[in-house]
Amino acid sequence: MKNVLVLGANGQIARIVEDRILKEQPDVALTLFLRNSSRLSSLANQDQVTLVDGDLADYDAVNAAMKGQDIVYVAFVDHGADNVITTNVIKAMKANNVARVVESSLLGLYNEVPGEYGRWNYSMVKSGLQAAINADKLLAASGLDYTTLRFPWLNDRDEVKYTITHKDEPYLGVSGSRQSMADVIVKIIEDPDYLKNDSVGIADADTQGETRPVY
Repeated sequence: MKNVLVLGANGQIARIVEDRILKEQPDVALTLFLRNSSRLSSLANQDQVTLVDGDLADYDAVNAAMKGQDIVYVAFVDHGADNVITTNVIKAMKANNVARVVESSLLGLYNEVPGEYGRWNYSMVKSGLQAAINADKLLAASGLDYTTLRFPWLNDRDEVKYTITHKDEPYLGVSGSRQSMADVIVKIIEDPDYLKNDSVGIADADTQGETRPVY
């Protein structure tokens, strides 16, 4: 079995990932870490699922959940000024010899979003942007096999449609579906070498040129 730890397991994208893993990858065991695990009680009877109550700011809880894992998926953006979440994840991974981590982030980490949309996006995310930048830097310097996922503004369209851009490339698109973001994570879980040691932008390229999110 491949053991995958999902931190923040009740997020909207995380729920899509979990449902797809349970349907498509029977060789994966999911440890779902969240505050108030009763919110995922519908998954409690699944053989592949272990539910864990915990707070990501609590290192001991993260460390306990990390034991025996192969891949870690951090299902939300680390906006904390002290980056305690990313710091705890990295420390616990090293303590437990876990190498592969995927962490959610946002577009605009490298001033890679051009034009009017880039200016608007910055105005909307600037309060948490520096923390997200720092989290990405911590991962890149950690020595772990990491992927930073720079999500666009999201929608709930029933589609999987996206283009991936890399750290040294302009961001392509302004919006994308949560299903598309989940698809990238599912692919990484299936093949941990996919997008390893990279920071990637993910969006629907057909939304390029829009000045506001596409819902």
